[in-house]
Amino acid sequence: MESRYQAAAIESKWQQFWADQGLDRTGEDRQKPKFYALSMFPYPSGSLHMGHVRNYVITDVIARQKRMQGYRVLHPMGWDAFGLPAENAAIDRGIPPATWTLQNIAQMREQLKELGLSIDWDREVTTCAPDYYRWTQWLFLQFLDAGLAYQREAAVNWDPIDQTVLANEQVDSEGKSWRSGAKVERKLLRQWFLKITDYAEALLQDLDQLTGWPERVKLMQENWIGKSVGAYLEFPVVGLDQKIAVFTTRPDTVYGVTYLVLAPEHPLTVEVTRGDRTPAVNQFVTEIAQTSEQDRTAEDKPKRGIPTGGMAINPFTGEEVPIWIADYVLYEYGTGAVMGVPAHDQRDFAFATQNNLAIKTVIIPADGDAAAVLEQAYTEPGLMVNSGSFDGTDSVTGKTKIIEYAEAQGYGKARIQYRLRDWLISRQRYWGCPIPVIHCPSCGTVPVPDADLPVKLPEQVAFSGRGPSPLAKMADWVNVPCPSCGEPAKRETDTMDTFIDSSWYFLRYTDALNDQAVFTPEAAQNWLAVDQYVGGIEHAILHLLYSRFFTKVLRDRNLITINEPFQRLLTQGMVQALTYKNPITGKYIPADQVDSNNPQDPETGEPLEAFYEKMSKSKYNGVDPKAVLGKYGADTARMFILFKAPPEKDLEWDDADVEGQFRFLNRVWRLVQAYQGVTPSVVGELSKGEKELRRAIHGAIAAISEDLAGDYQFNTAVSELMKLSNALSDTHHLTSSVYQEGIHTLLILLAPFAPHLAEELWHELGQTGSIHQQPWPVADPDALMVDEIPLVVQVMGKKRDLIQVPTNATKAELEAYARSSTKIQPYLEGQVVKKVIVVPGKLVNFVVAPGS
Repeated sequence: MESRYQAAAIESKWQQFWADQGLDRTGEDRQKPKFYALSMFPYPSGSLHMGHVRNYVITDVIARQKRMQGYRVLHPMGWDAFGLPAENAAIDRGIPPATWTLQNIAQMREQLKELGLSIDWDREVTTCAPDYYRWTQWLFLQFLDAGLAYQREAAVNWDPIDQTVLANEQVDSEGKSWRSGAKVERKLLRQWFLKITDYAEALLQDLDQLTGWPERVKLMQENWIGKSVGAYLEFPVVGLDQKIAVFTTRPDTVYGVTYLVLAPEHPLTVEVTRGDRTPAVNQFVTEIAQTSEQDRTAEDKPKRGIPTGGMAINPFTGEEVPIWIADYVLYEYGTGAVMGVPAHDQRDFAFATQNNLAIKTVIIPADGDAAAVLEQAYTEPGLMVNSGSFDGTDSVTGKTKIIEYAEAQGYGKARIQYRLRDWLISRQRYWGCPIPVIHCPSCGTVPVPDADLPVKLPEQVAFSGRGPSPLAKMADWVNVPCPSCGEPAKRETDTMDTFIDSSWYFLRYTDALNDQAVFTPEAAQNWLAVDQYVGGIEHAILHLLYSRFFTKVLRDRNLITINEPFQRLLTQGMVQALTYKNPITGKYIPADQVDSNNPQDPETGEPLEAFYEKMSKSKYNGVDPKAVLGKYGADTARMFILFKAPPEKDLEWDDADVEGQFRFLNRVWRLVQAYQGVTPSVVGELSKGEKELRRAIHGAIAAISEDLAGDYQFNTAVSELMKLSNALSDTHHLTSSVYQEGIHTLLILLAPFAPHLAEELWHELGQTGSIHQQPWPVADPDALMVDEIPLVVQVMGKKRDLIQVPTNATKAELEAYARSSTKIQPYLEGQVVKKVIVVPGKLVNFVVAPGS
């Protein structure tokens, strides 16, 4: 055995051994319980970062332990390979997107293998491969057949840099593109949508089933779906045979409506605008069209609007109210119109005050004054006033009564509304899955027949900057006969949002090599749902919500039987590193150019700010996994990632802590080295020291098993490994069979965490077969039982000794043990013991007084 632990010498050897033995292949023994362990698959950028390392190591520990516990495990990997970065790289570098993508995949696959991940590479999927996107297209046609895919003209979010449409979820809170960072614009385009709103209630209600998900993720989805219960009310337009429909959660305030507001892009805007107001209205509409949705609806920005000159009638009062248009009303949300009740809505109050619109109080506190001058909107429940026959009604009851009255009079009806909008999936770029439909002048939109799938992306594509998709210019690809009538027709040139690809990839893994079907019902039933899913919190709304939607649709198409895709979800925290910034210039300084003890700008000498922040190339604080693996090895990197912080918390990179884990693995190496050649003694009656060592062994088994069974507290599990290592180092019983049990147990418990080192040392001890095929140990309850416990001995409430006593000693025996303590005798001499307080398992306290 080598005298020193040299990771590089052993890791590649065992990775090859595992591959040759097929240890990571998916288990097929149906007699074993199944476990589907899955990490969110990466975009193939070409280089792993520490966030990748953390994600995949977490899942790998889970998969390895489950195999040792007797489960058949599915632990696959793939590539979210379509998308703008590859296309932009092709434009910038002059290479085809497919070439760039496949090169990156090959590089990242090797990097993942270097981590020692127990992945079944036979089930690898790549979303840009025709054998994958063939089934993406087939699934789209399932949505189309179910009436859940449709095309319409819509005001959309337009990324002016990437020259494509973005879904609402892909625009951040500042109105910028999630990918390019560009300020998003609004455009009117004909787009494809999936009717996720048809499943809004199911997506909301079934959150209760996700008991293994973090509460904050479920809350984020609940807020995004945004269920509102209220009323749909109609206001006739003066002089037109038209009505303006609004949705409100406060029908009890309808008597307080003093104006209506339309979205600038609402079709009625043109009709209600009076002639002399047309130029101003048109200019305002044009201006707002260039403003992002986020800017229009931001709470901290003033609301802008202008009157159209049109009037509407409040059907409850018969009064005419002015019709305005304003930036904060969006046509895609609700009905595209709102009723202005400034006395009882703070946004309406600010808008009305700013524009000198009437404010009418219709709800007051139970002990309030209807004539009081409002300084801000009153939004709490109260009594209805100035509301005709409803005066004196409490506002909560009033909501129901107003709706009943509206329904009886034909003014409106009860309605439930959701914030969630239909999923816009059209993208005007090349590197994505083609939408499999053909547009025929006679037949309309015709699906591509299943037999003609996949509709392949043409390979020889000429890019001319980041403009419109080149597909539209490829006549040979676009112009095809109609599958229905045979007449000349055209292919759809938009491609699908890449979130389509990732909304079902976990399903494909169950039957990844099937070239006849997307998957068989048997394969899906065998593995679904995913037992443990691991990924970033940034996917809480987009990917996770879309995957849940896909699952429910495919269930309703009788393709699968599950209701939810992921039973348990672990959202790992970010990996952060020490970052240095010049507070005057705002410039980030590479960490390797800074003295951490005296951080100064190397160019100016100015003091630098030092703080932890997510690793980023732009902030020069990234840590290259390759450098860490080259210096310390994969096992040290894995141990640090797992030990530094609980998995759901952010992790602060610290070279000293990496060194600490390297030292620990070296200690384990030396432990085994020192034990080699030792012949264990025959088991007999265990000594006190042997019993204590065995208690430490089985205590570690129990604690680590619990840490990996509940909330995956890997950091405390690693701490238990260290404690067991220390117990073995401190004992003098090297020839005891208990010590042998301890060494073997330490390596088996270590195996999921540091798989290469554990495998190497296992074989150095003369064991055959892989350590990863050993059964996971089970704690012996008898070993955990203690023969003796510590007892505090006090005199007048002050601790004077700590002694060991039998666990089953009586109170009288405990007093006797305490009296026999040589440290206690001096405190009792010449004293009269007035009272002895005995608390079994804790203490004996002598109450004394001077002797006579």
